[in-house]
Amino acid sequence: MDIIKLLIQIKNTYKKQANPEIAEGMSAYMKDKFDFFGIKKPLRNDLLKAYLPQLKNIPASDQIKAAKWLWGQSERELHYLAFEILYRNRKLWTEEFIELFEELIVNKSWWDTVDYIASTLVGYYFEKWPKHKNKKAKQWARDKNLWLNRTAIIFQLKYKENTDLDLLFETILLHVHSKEFFLQKAIGWALRQYAYTDMLQVKKFVATQDLKPLSIREALKHG
Repeated sequence: MDIIKLLIQIKNTYKKQANPEIAEGMSAYMKDKFDFFGIKKPLRNDLLKAYLPQLKNIPASDQIKAAKWLWGQSERELHYLAFEILYRNRKLWTEEFIELFEELIVNKSWWDTVDYIASTLVGYYFEKWPKHKNKKAKQWARDKNLWLNRTAIIFQLKYKENTDLDLLFETILLHVHSKEFFLQKAIGWALRQYAYTDMLQVKKFVATQDLKPLSIREALKHG
């Protein structure tokens, strides 16, 4: 199977269903940072059904090729398709995929892609290869790129009782005084998510650290 030929077929299918009016609204919602076909998720799911057999058991090298090709397209729905392919074929990932995820995080960055990469793709990767977790998370937390910072803070969102609390607190404290909205929000979100596992621990952390008001509101939203 030629993965790029398949992707071109899917892209052409999307083009035929393009809706300029919806596309305008979707783009506006993303601060006009990206182009859209104007295909909402339910319709995208329907359109992909015919291709699902071909989107299974894709070798690692073709997954990487597919993700990079899709990221090179201008329409945001094709970036979302990269997620579909990567997550569906996660059992076939290899260790070097962390380099791909880092590349996707820092290119064409916005919350809609970064949050999925962080919580779903990177989150799964570090469960599969935990030996890379601390080094990468700490490196990202200290990087100048705010989206890598955000990833370091939120990649454990789905970990629940398996959350590395020391690592979470360390990555948060590096940005506790940041004026950046996306980091303040990430801190609160990560704490709120862990609060479902241990609210008392979160309340203690909030009470003893100088968090920004937004982070505090988000962290204690359900407590």
